[in-house]
Amino acid sequence: MTIRAARPADLPRLQRIEVAAGAPFRELGMPEIADDAPPSLATLERHRQAGLAWVCTLPDDTPVAYLIADRVDGGLHIEQVSVDPSHAHQGLGRTLIAHATTHARTEGAKALTLTTFTEVPWNAPYYERLGFEEIPPATLPPGLRKIRAEEAAAGLDRWPRQAMRRRL
Repeated sequence: MTIRAARPADLPRLQRIEVAAGAPFRELGMPEIADDAPPSLATLERHRQAGLAWVCTLPDDTPVAYLIADRVDGGLHIEQVSVDPSHAHQGLGRTLIAHATTHARTEGAKALTLTTFTEVPWNAPYYERLGFEEIPPATLPPGLRKIRAEEAAAGLDRWPRQAMRRRL
């Protein structure tokens, strides 16, 4: 597998990866998450143009996983990391997060952050194994506080959710 910057032609494929990666949420009683629309092409392009969109590809250069990020509160915030379920359990998400970590360090970021569901096995428990720790809600910096408020307004707090950080 190869990690590279996302290209414009990859973006529709990233949407398909997102739809496929969302399907397992249905089995957890989270059909709204399973049915949630993938990031728009405009959103994916914004991340790509910012240099904050990476893909993990097969030897034939077909993307099978991706990560998009934003710069938030002096750190690199993982907006989304998704792996096509047909390529799950191969370390692709971990590899993308490692790549984002290296990128964040070269930018001088203080931390890698994300928001996630606490009770989904491939969410918070997975990120804890990768060295992320919960950020207590009362101590959220302004950018993460805004992200969490937007998530709550979108109905994501129907299930327990938290912000997490891995210091760099």
